[in-house]
Amino acid sequence: MKNFSLVILLVAIVMSFSSVFVVPEGQKAIVLLFSKVQKDNDDQAVVYGPGLHLKVPFFSQVRRIDARIQTLDGTPDRFVTSEKKDLIVDSFVKWRVNDFSAFYLRARGDKQYAETLLEQKVNNGLRTNFGTRTIREIVSGERSELMEEALVQASESARELGIEVLDVRVKQINLPQEVSSSIYQRMRAERTAVAKEHRSEGQEKAETIRASVDRRVTVMLADAERNSRSVRGQGDADAAAIYANAYNKDPEFFSFVRSLEAYKKTFKGKQDVMVLSPDSDFFQYMKGAKAQ
Repeated sequence: MKNFSLVILLVAIVMSFSSVFVVPEGQKAIVLLFSKVQKDNDDQAVVYGPGLHLKVPFFSQVRRIDARIQTLDGTPDRFVTSEKKDLIVDSFVKWRVNDFSAFYLRARGDKQYAETLLEQKVNNGLRTNFGTRTIREIVSGERSELMEEALVQASESARELGIEVLDVRVKQINLPQEVSSSIYQRMRAERTAVAKEHRSEGQEKAETIRASVDRRVTVMLADAERNSRSVRGQGDADAAAIYANAYNKDPEFFSFVRSLEAYKKTFKGKQDVMVLSPDSDFFQYMKGAKAQ
């Protein structure tokens, strides 16, 4: 009897635990009864919010689904404009689950699988909008309008997945690498040509300024040389006149002073050797009687 009671107690405990489930904060849950979504009297799926709930034990399965706002930030994709020009577009999508039954049935309740399907739908909408506009329209004036139209199209196409698209944003628009390289090369060639033109103009102006300065310097040097020669000639003339006047006043004294200067310069060095005749006129003022 005791064993039977113990078995009944264990069965009751197991039944109680298997009939209770918990939904964490930020999630919602649906219950599958015999692999079918449990619905209410209005044929709507029963969605359980956060908290403690009851279910049929053993035959029910609980599928918890994240009810928070999600961000789909996929890899950049290539789009073609109305001009048949390629663009690399990087975008992101804000979404959340609003129909948990449809989300489970169409997307298997798998977030990654749902984002794969959603990304395809959003890219199809963006591809349609980019295909009707030029690059100038996309970049300059109609970017907001493009995102609004993409949001409307993505919301309509994602409704069948049980997903509500809250926002579609284009983060960045770039040209493909091969196109960017050719554009950069052309810009570099244009800038190089402009730089060469400016450099040649600067060199021409520099040569003109240098020639003008050289001409002015040559003229100034010639004038200075002419003035120096004129001043030097005038000085020599004045010196000759002074020497002439001094010689005419006292020729003997002038000759004596010039001889003393000659002696001073001649005997200045101790190692100097000079071979002259004692009767030379060079020593006339060094002879005693005649000098007196």
